[in-house]
Amino acid sequence: MKVFHNYSITEAGSKMAKLEISNKIRKLRFDNDEMTQQELAKKAGITRQTIVAIEKGKYSPSLELAFRLANVFAKPLEEVFSYQIKEDKKQEKEK
Repeated sequence: MKVFHNYSITEAGSKMAKLEISNKIRKLRFDNDEMTQQELAKKAGITRQTIVAIEKGKYSPSLELAFRLANVFAKPLEEVFSYQIKEDKKQEKEK
């Protein structure tokens, strides 16, 4: 699973947390007859470079694109993309 972005979010009480978003696109490509990045890009209507960036964690797709990618694999969004909220280490030390 590839983590592709960390976002700082503020929760109730002004706690800072990190939102780690990850994806299983590379694994799903290989589970689908070793689909190439180019083949996936064509099916999703985007460039191969965008697929590379998403897989490497350099680009966070829009919600629309995330759904299109999930649709290519006939999977629900949660099986392609996931997130985890982690508390900021600075906040943990202050406790």
